[in-house]
Amino acid sequence: MRVDHHGVLHEFPDLHHAIDALKKGHPRFSHLFSQYQRLTGQVEDLEEHDMPVSDHTIEYMKKHRVKLKDELFHLLTAFKAGQQFRAGS
Repeated sequence: MRVDHHGVLHEFPDLHHAIDALKKGHPRFSHLFSQYQRLTGQVEDLEEHDMPVSDHTIEYMKKHRVKLKDELFHLLTAFKAGQQFRAGS
């Protein structure tokens, strides 16, 4: 089965500098990033190996992944906005 990859760097390729900075200097971001990457790996593994899992379980995992991705995106955009503000000062 063909599996689409959803790693953070794949999802936000234009934000890789912000991702690197936040992974190193923002504990909340780092924690969310790890959770997202781990959950994404589990979902992709289940899909790639066509492992038996209930629809409810895989749906819950994917919804949780979207929630994590949204939180990561908000932190990334806030970081980028702060950088642009400082650069324009």
